[in-house]
Amino acid sequence: MKLSDIKKKTPKKIGLALGSGSARGWAHIGVIRALTEAGIHIDCIAGTSIGALVGAVYASGKIDALEDVVVQFDWKQIAYFFDVVLPKSGLIDGKKVSGFIRSHVKEINIEELSVPFCAVSTDMNTGKQVAIRKGDIIEAVRASISVPGIFTPVKKNGSILVDGGLVNPVPVSVAREMGADFVIAVDLNHDIVGKNGLKNTPVTDSENIDPGNIDSGDDTREILTGKNKIFDVLNKRFKAIEIPALTQIREWRAKDPLPNIFEVLISSINIMEMQITETRLKSDPPDLLIQPRLGYLKFLEFNRAKEAIVEGYKETQSSVIELFKGG
Repeated sequence: MKLSDIKKKTPKKIGLALGSGSARGWAHIGVIRALTEAGIHIDCIAGTSIGALVGAVYASGKIDALEDVVVQFDWKQIAYFFDVVLPKSGLIDGKKVSGFIRSHVKEINIEELSVPFCAVSTDMNTGKQVAIRKGDIIEAVRASISVPGIFTPVKKNGSILVDGGLVNPVPVSVAREMGADFVIAVDLNHDIVGKNGLKNTPVTDSENIDPGNIDSGDDTREILTGKNKIFDVLNKRFKAIEIPALTQIREWRAKDPLPNIFEVLISSINIMEMQITETRLKSDPPDLLIQPRLGYLKFLEFNRAKEAIVEGYKETQSSVIELFKGG
């Protein structure tokens, strides 16, 4: 089915499925801008993890304000959001992140939004998907972004909720359940593992596409300086926690160095989500799949929003052009 075919017939309901991807998720902002400029009206949004965050902000009518903030992020601001809280059920408390969400999303219930929205999370007790379409929008987003082992989970109605990427990284099926006849999906996990050519090559603006007020030039010094600073800060905070078991682990690591705990958790999650995404997209393919090339961006490099937004915009423009050619 082509988008042009939809417009020729009875108006259909177009759904947007925004996938998980941590720092790569700022690409969703560029995707939404490109779709808007192409005259594509989004009737409903399903989001997982960072996709839920961006989707909620868009449904709240504040996507431009979010963009203005994130393109100014540096590594110090990112590190501020992450407080190590061992020995709780996650390394990082989500209070500051919740505060950030609250500053960009209307404090209303999901069912009050003008655009139907759903945040996808996972119930740790059952292992099943939880599609949240009612209730506090901030709580729903906070649950959807709760990466296991990194963020503390969210308790809701007797369930322990964590990142929806465990079961449905790109929620095409949820968008269809919301009534979408044509689903546009954004996959940010397709090139995060084993793509050496992309992992070390930043996006360039060689095609001179300038989406609005986005400055596509990279601040190389900022990137090189902040690339590992966030991990350094988290490791220092982690080391400051005095627990006998952790002391023993540090002694073992000193003798036989291994990747730090954050690197192990994040790499494991990346591998898992890439495999799940591939399987889900094969079993339930969207009508239009957008795959920004952002595999080189690391999990916590939220300070590289400009690159992610530009790539999301460019890839969406290209996908929409091809779609209309096919029509």
